Amino acid sequence: MSHRADLFVALQRILPKHSLSRAIARVAESKRPWLKNKLIAGAIKAFNINMAEAVTENLDDYENFNAFFTRQLKAGVRPIDSGGSSIVSPADGAISQAGPINKNRILQAKGIDYSVSRLMGNSVQAQAYDNGSFATIYLSPKDYHRVHMPIAGKLLSSRYIPGELFSVNDQTAQALPGLFARNERLVCEFECAEFGRFSLIFVGAMLVAGIETVWSGFEKPGPGAVRETDYSEESIDFAKGDEIGRFKFGSTVILLFPQQAIAWSKKIMPYAAVKMGQAIADRKG
Repeated sequence: MSHRADLFVALQRILPKHSLSRAIARVAESKRPWLKNKLIAGAIKAFNINMAEAVTENLDDYENFNAFFTRQLKAGVRPIDSGGSSIVSPADGAISQAGPINKNRILQAKGIDYSVSRLMGNSVQAQAYDNGSFATIYLSPKDYHRVHMPIAGKLLSSRYIPGELFSVNDQTAQALPGLFARNERLVCEFECAEFGRFSLIFVGAMLVAGIETVWSGFEKPGPGAVRETDYSEESIDFAKGDEIGRFKFGSTVILLFPQQAIAWSKKIMPYAAVKMGQAIADRKG
């Protein structure tokens, strides 16, 4: 861990991360044309955002900064891999880590791992992923911020877990043990016909104004009790590539699959760039 990373994490520890993130959220929801257009133009320039992919490049068409940040893309710019056995990336971003789940532990960065039970907030549920597979995908501010299904499945449950709001960039991941199990997160478990249960976890971060899903809308953030919802008796089904949620700033998605369910593509390695809809794994068997 570098001295610079040490200082970066130390600064984050003392910052009022929740208050700061909520204040930024209020600004990001402003509909004042001069303010939201200035914020959008600044983000496009600072993060080199490719607006040619967006449904509209006209800044006036976005009611606020958050509407821009979660912008829809033109049809066809993120084709969904049509392979019958493929698992696709749920988001644009970069692979932080991917590989096997060993003894209920997930690799966060070199020399750092953390508990699946703590990540999911449920040790019994975590047992389904013993010796399974995981992938962690980091969404930077320049990326497309809608999250899609990696494979067809039915929603079984969700669990909102309050927590910290540390940055989830590579510098923090290499310096702060248990990062993803510390931050606010929404654990979504699905069932697919081919191999049973899998989980997709939305991980919040500093300046993330919120997590939204298509089935429950905005997940109200902040301290409090864990919120669990059982959807197993409802018919909330998705096809591979269907949109299921979005982030209102850069963050992380974690995928968990059971043992002998999938095999990662050889291209899936740390720092590899991925696009939503790109094949990242194949089902086994």
